[in-house]
Formats: sequence, C-alpha cells, structure tokens
Amino acid sequence: MRVRALVVAFGLAAVLGGACSSDDSTVTSPADAEIADAPHNDADIAFAQGMIPHHQQAVEMAQLATDRGEDERVLDLAARIEAAQAPEIEEMSGWLEAWGEDVPSGGAHGGEHGGGDTGSGMMTTEEMASLESAAGADFDRMFLEMMIGHHDGAIEMADTQAVEGEFPDAVELAQRIMTTQQSEIEEMQAVLADLA
Repeated sequence: MRVRALVVAFGLAAVLGGACSSDDSTVTSPADAEIADAPHNDADIAFAQGMIPHHQQAVEMAQLATDRGEDERVLDLAARIEAAQAPEIEEMSGWLEAWGEDVPSGGAHGGEHGGGDTGSGMMTTEEMASLESAAGADFDRMFLEMMIGHHDGAIEMADTQAVEGEFPDAVELAQRIMTTQQSEIEEMQAVLADLA
C-alpha cells in the first residue's frame, strides 16, 4: 500500500511539476532529443522545408473538394490525401524544430513557398483561385489534373531525398510518399479517363 502511495505521489509531483513550468521552450522531450542527435544533412532540411508547404497546398486543395466536388471517388481521394498529409506536416515540422531550423509558416495558397516553381508541382495563386471557383464535374476534372501534377512534383522531391538524405525517418517518409502518391496518380488517371 505504501509503495502504491509513493508511486502515486511521485506521479502527481511529475505532472504538477510539468504543469507549473514557466518556460516550456526549454523542455525537450526524449523524442526531440533523439531527433536532434540523429545524423541529418542539408538534404533532409531542404526536404522538410520544401515538402511542408507542398503538403499544405495539397491539404488546401483536398479541403476545397468537400463542398465543391461531385464524384464520390474524388471526394474519397481528397479525404485520404488530407488524412495522410496533415500528420506528415506535423512530423516534418517536429524534425525542423528539433534541429533548430525554420519551419515554413502556413499559407500555401500559391507563390509564398515557391508556388511558381513548376518543378515542384505547386499550383500558382491563379490556379488555386480557378480551382476554388469551380464546382461539380468541372471541379472534379480540374482537381484531378492539378493533383496529378502536384503529386508528380512531390515524387520528384521525395526521390531526391531518398538518394541524398541522411535522416532515416525522412528517407522512410520520402519512400512512402513515392509509393503512395504514385498509386494515387494511377487512381486519379483512371477516374479522369472515366470522366472525360
């Protein structure tokens, strides 16, 4: 009984001590320390800093489908894209924070994060505005065409990371992006052909 009481007391002390901390910025979790200590290079940093805004724009595009899309296959795909990429944004942001590097801010609506770089597949502000103003079957076709290009850009970025990166988690994420998004491209191409 006394042992259980001591365990509870220590547990409460730990919780209260954490809650009373006045400077959360100095608190480093074991996971953060592990990330910071793991080997990483400039390619890993560039991958995370480039892929975060890329994912942010994909999530924004997927969210537009909710009240603009018509085809159930498009709506399902958009929901899966958002569900997969939003957590990946958080994961990559955590790496950059642990490394003491800049985390790209929100606002992926176009040019702010290299939206003019067609090599990355990012949509321009004008393209995003066109997608936002579309609805129904027109939206579905435009969404699929844009997202195929967007995924192509992500695969290109991920391929570079898989070859040049050093941080194991980033290399693994890059490989997962290539596999998942290539499969989604094939799925989108099939739906697009069906809608033509």
